[in-house]
Amino acid sequence: MRILTVNAGSSSLKLSVLKDGQLGADQTLPTPGGRTEEGAVRQFLSDHGPVDAVGHRIVHGGTEFLGPVRLNEAVRQRLGALTDLAPLHQPKSLNALDLVTRLLPGVPAVAVFDTSFHAHLPPAASTYALPREWRQRWGLRRFGFHGLSHAYASRRVGELLGRDLATLRLVTCHLGSGASLAAVDRGTSVDTTMGFTPLEGLVMGTRSGSVDPGLVLWLEEHTGMPPSELAATLEHRSGLAGLAGSADLREVLEAEARGDADAGLAVGVYLHRLRAGIASMAAALGGLDAIAFTGGVGENSEVIRSRALEGLGFLGLALDPAKNRSGEPDREVGSASAPVRAFVLRAREDLEIARATAQVLSPGADPVAAPASP
Repeated sequence: MRILTVNAGSSSLKLSVLKDGQLGADQTLPTPGGRTEEGAVRQFLSDHGPVDAVGHRIVHGGTEFLGPVRLNEAVRQRLGALTDLAPLHQPKSLNALDLVTRLLPGVPAVAVFDTSFHAHLPPAASTYALPREWRQRWGLRRFGFHGLSHAYASRRVGELLGRDLATLRLVTCHLGSGASLAAVDRGTSVDTTMGFTPLEGLVMGTRSGSVDPGLVLWLEEHTGMPPSELAATLEHRSGLAGLAGSADLREVLEAEARGDADAGLAVGVYLHRLRAGIASMAAALGGLDAIAFTGGVGENSEVIRSRALEGLGFLGLALDPAKNRSGEPDREVGSASAPVRAFVLRAREDLEIARATAQVLSPGADPVAAPASP
């Protein structure tokens, strides 16, 4: 089966064609204003088609879509109704969905959700300490994101270790412009750092990560800053950009090496939150067998991997400096004799999208929806 995967990001659209899990072609297209030029997508499909099915990455499935779902008009309308839960991300995913649907009418399509891997978090991990009325009326809970990346990373670690995923306790670290951790217990996400929105958790490129809600309320009360301005600042002018003036961690690390105090503080805050988060995820698992780094920063920054694991030896982690410095992703970077193994992996959300798409469209599957799978 030839599957087109459609992955709409914050500033680009990645298209990939895979057959039986093997990449045939891929291309990343810019999306100025959140929209992709139809002609560029049409050309890609002309160059690399035909395809038997399409898999779309959709950021938010809410409490309704707990697994991948075959698309039809009713499902498309329900996805649109979830836009309020992810106003910065859902419209871009849906714009790409609508564009590809117009270009490939009649080709079966599946929506695969970033939230579904975390859909079965234990109540203790998914519940905010808010009044029952609020939680029930508005569906307030911790959703988690980057689920496709965490799901793939956990499965890939099992392959590299030669062990059944159902026997492993893993911390997966998706570190890019957006960043999150997941605690994966025998293939199931039991905790993660992002919550109701992708703002919660780690320090990111332009996002603040977790901030005391009282601080936000204080700003609103004492400065008169409207919620829209607060949201824009927390999303687009905070994180590394707010601390060091650049959202690119490579630039921040270079500035730190030159002695820039703001950059040094930014890296310190970033690593402090990251190490604390890893330890928290390990605690949620009650132990740890392996850790995996993925995403742009996780794959490419040996400095961040090394410094993140400093001080986490009590978890059983031991980095191998030579392995950490060189080699392609999908390799071990920790000591093979350490109690807890450490890996760096290439992010392959396209493989996870294709896998879920094939699952939903396989003979005997529910024609509307398939259950969430680890």
